[in-house]
Amino acid sequence: MSFSFDVKEELSKIKNLKDKESVLAEFKGYMINKRIETNKNIEYATENEYNINRFIKLLKNIGIEKYNIQVKGNNYIVTFKNNLKIESINLSKEVLEKAYIRGVFMGNGSINEPKNNYHLEINIKEDVLVDKISKILNKYGIEVKRIRKSNGNSVYIKDGDEISKFLAFIGANTSVLKFEEARALRDMRNNVNRIVNCETANLNKTAQASAKQIQAIKIIQKYNEFNKIPEQLQEVAKLRLENPEATLAELGHMLTEKIGKSGINHRLKSIEKIAEEITKKLKKP
Repeated sequence: MSFSFDVKEELSKIKNLKDKESVLAEFKGYMINKRIETNKNIEYATENEYNINRFIKLLKNIGIEKYNIQVKGNNYIVTFKNNLKIESINLSKEVLEKAYIRGVFMGNGSINEPKNNYHLEINIKEDVLVDKISKILNKYGIEVKRIRKSNGNSVYIKDGDEISKFLAFIGANTSVLKFEEARALRDMRNNVNRIVNCETANLNKTAQASAKQIQAIKIIQKYNEFNKIPEQLQEVAKLRLENPEATLAELGHMLTEKIGKSGINHRLKSIEKIAEEITKKLKKP
């Protein structure tokens, strides 16, 4: 199952159904994308079985006992006659705003797998509702962004901290823990990858430098100049030929009189310079 499915399963089991005001607020959230007329039939469809279970509980608790459930393809479809004036439901308390946003997410939202990327999105048709929902979330320190689509709008969150705050706000506390665990694993994996990539880059850099140094040494040997260079350069040159994969620090420790990276680097640069001089002489007419 997906993480979005798991979140909605958890939310579907929240035990607040005795609070009539909260039930009405959550129901109002579910219905944000429905144009509702009193005593008209309304259809609500979803692919999520926990979502539909929660919705049926809300219907029963607000006194809508007559409804019909059908399954079409992957969708559960509930048809019922509305006898409420949803617009009149007042969100006057924090608990009601939380219930409303919970319904908004349950009925119209989704969240990606956190191990892949952080993305929570809610589809909202009417501009005025985008503003209203954004305002409520901003009030509680949750930052959302808005995108206009061909069939309406969406508010979305791509920041991990903001998604955690959102899940906690709507009561998905277990999902917050799972989300944070996935974040920690993802961050650790990314850190490992960065370290590996850095080490690989360093190895490639070392290999390229070593190849250039070996080429210089072989030029000096080829033109019988090797025995003419200082002994300390000869010692470094021999070690480099014998240890093409060694780092500068490792070569420094192999010398009879150990020296640091900068000392080794200076000697190898001197060898490269000698090889360059030899090559220049050969090119002269």
